[in-house]
Amino acid sequence: MAIALRYAARSDLGLGPKSRNEDSGYAGPNLLVLADGMGGHAAGDVASSMIVGELAPLDDEDVGADQAIPLLERALRSANTKMTKAMRENSDLAGMGSTTIVMLRTGTKIAMAHIGDSRAFMLRDGTFSQITKDHSFVQQLVDEGRISKEEAGSHPQRSVVTRVMTGQPDDDPDTSLREARVGDRFLLCSDGLSDFVGADVIEEILVAAATPEEAADRCVEVALKAHTRDNVTVIVADVVDPDGGDLPTTVPQVVGAAARSLRDKTRAIPTTPAEKAAALSREATGRGRDKDKRDEIPELADDPRRSLRSKRLRRGVLGLVVLVILVGGGYAAWSWSQQQFFVAADEGHVAIFRGVASDIGPVGLSGLEARSDVTVSELPVDVQGSVSRTIPAADLADARAKVDRLRAEAVRCRALAASGVPCGSTPVATPTTPPTIPTAPTSTPPATAPATAPATAPTTVPATAPGPAATGVAR
Repeated sequence: MAIALRYAARSDLGLGPKSRNEDSGYAGPNLLVLADGMGGHAAGDVASSMIVGELAPLDDEDVGADQAIPLLERALRSANTKMTKAMRENSDLAGMGSTTIVMLRTGTKIAMAHIGDSRAFMLRDGTFSQITKDHSFVQQLVDEGRISKEEAGSHPQRSVVTRVMTGQPDDDPDTSLREARVGDRFLLCSDGLSDFVGADVIEEILVAAATPEEAADRCVEVALKAHTRDNVTVIVADVVDPDGGDLPTTVPQVVGAAARSLRDKTRAIPTTPAEKAAALSREATGRGRDKDKRDEIPELADDPRRSLRSKRLRRGVLGLVVLVILVGGGYAAWSWSQQQFFVAADEGHVAIFRGVASDIGPVGLSGLEARSDVTVSELPVDVQGSVSRTIPAADLADARAKVDRLRAEAVRCRALAASGVPCGSTPVATPTTPPTIPTAPTSTPPATAPATAPATAPTTVPATAPGPAATGVAR
């Protein structure tokens, strides 16, 4: 069965301090793209517009299923290369970046590429699921079991991303290819929605809305009622039967910064995806605006008579604001990390560390608090593995208690070794009373060996080895 898309794209500035929309969205018959320019970075709107501009021509492509993902990867690499070039040519664009979600229809399948913390959801047969995984610091903590999904929603560093489009050669997206069915409903959204509206509420909206237009409008409305302080952009697309009663959408929709770039043009607005892409690329990089071809960030380009002094003053103020935000966020993350503890190995000994057992690039997020006298090699093999993987602790007292239990394990293993018994992964229960010795027949003289065996077999190990309940090391 052939499939088609019925879609709606919406974007709003939000209620926060941002004076311009840094999100960009594109929805076409075969292509859905959402890009969220990096907040707090220069020219996030330029970055998101450039990405949409580079991907938009794919809407005109007739792509086979085996070609779709390589095509998306090439287009994203090309966008990254153009971002690098734009930043080299215009220092005002330095530091720009953007998340990206792109879906390309190929026959009855959907090819998807994703990088960053913008999200995609799917509603199929009444089941709602998130089909992207955030590239963020908080998601990394969830994956490592440091925090729960519920704690991630209110974590102070939930907006710290670990991978986005920044013009670097290693900005590689996650890709996938999935079968699409008539009746499926997809939602692409920026964190202006997902950070302020719970997944259960988003699910209710998608289930209740009769059309993609109604669902998209409702998502933005609820985000604003939740006082979203970020730009909010959503794309909702239904998979429909083109021969059925629900007619597919055929006219591309461009929203956010990319739409503003087109709307501000004085010539006729282009209609085909290829024309839109060319216009977006020219606008984002500053080529073809005016005859002087000045490279200015959109909405920062004022009267050409504006003095160099005022430009420098404005840049200085913006730089100071960005610095304050970065320093404040960094201090909050550092303060939180200094309240976390875990037990791990250090130079062959069990040690307590303060912080979290993660790194952001070359920066470590933990430091040695105290090294104990417990040698890791003296512990049972399975406990050694737990120490190597790190053992989380609720606080410093809990970490010290775990070290004490590990010390007891080491003492037990040393006692067993002294008796010639190997230290297994769990303690061997030792009888607390001597075993009963059967009475020998009257015709045979009593043996002397059993009379002395109980005095030596169970005496040394039980005196030092904790029972099974005392060795429950947290994993």
